[in-house]
Amino acid sequence: MSSSIGFEQIDAHRCFGGQQLRFRHRSVVLDCDMHFSVFLPSRSASAKVPVIYWLSGLTCTDENFVTKAGAQQFAEAAGVAIVAPDTSPRGEAVPDDPEGAYDFGLGAGFYVDATEAPWQHHYQMYSYVVEELPGLLGSLPINPAQASIMGHSMGGHGALTIALKNPQAYQSVSAFSPICSPLQCPWGEKALGNYLGADRERWKAYDACELLARAEKTLPLLVDQGDADNFLTEQLKTELLVQAGQATGYDMQVRMQPGYDHSYFFIASFIEDHIRFHASYLNAG
Repeated sequence: MSSSIGFEQIDAHRCFGGQQLRFRHRSVVLDCDMHFSVFLPSRSASAKVPVIYWLSGLTCTDENFVTKAGAQQFAEAAGVAIVAPDTSPRGEAVPDDPEGAYDFGLGAGFYVDATEAPWQHHYQMYSYVVEELPGLLGSLPINPAQASIMGHSMGGHGALTIALKNPQAYQSVSAFSPICSPLQCPWGEKALGNYLGADRERWKAYDACELLARAEKTLPLLVDQGDADNFLTEQLKTELLVQAGQATGYDMQVRMQPGYDHSYFFIASFIEDHIRFHASYLNAG
């Protein structure tokens, strides 16, 4: 897929010595206007810096993580950029869930490339994150060849599956409260069934547990999950990821955090750990 040509800065804030920026561009892959947010540490004034991609969850935009996670101070200390894309294509021409539900359509792209009508024209979030967005970053003081990826919930699913499918592109991967097996939960069955069609074999390409079974390269992998998360049992199914890792011998850290829920209070509590984890592999110093 070809990359978009150019983007426009629409917001900027000084933050912990670095800059919190927001951009708008016309996405070729998604055929709509998109926004993404970027934190640049002060180190980027004199050198290109490594990047950590953050993928957000259902109902979110590129701004939720930026305003709620408290990540900038730790990214500044580590000397890494953080790039946060939106969670789906946007615009009047982009189809949404017919019933306006939060778990499908706008705000719920699931980081897949849709193949079914009417979703396939715009809903190509996998290609957007893997191909188009990194192609934009070369004009910023960012080195997209030194990248890691992390996310939350639907975005945790996105981070895990994207990294497992493209281990050469990332130094490490982490997730908060990820949807571990879309094949085996209501959110995943609705989204993948609509975006990819009824053939469940095709869904396996976007299921972290299935991808672990065929992984040829092991990436450093960290997962944090709160044991008071009200989505844990029905939707997230962390135990399936643990079982898949054990079955394949994939080395990973999966930490159950007592008393924590699904919110950004949980993310803010452990985001320093995740940034330090990634920075150690990005050689950010």
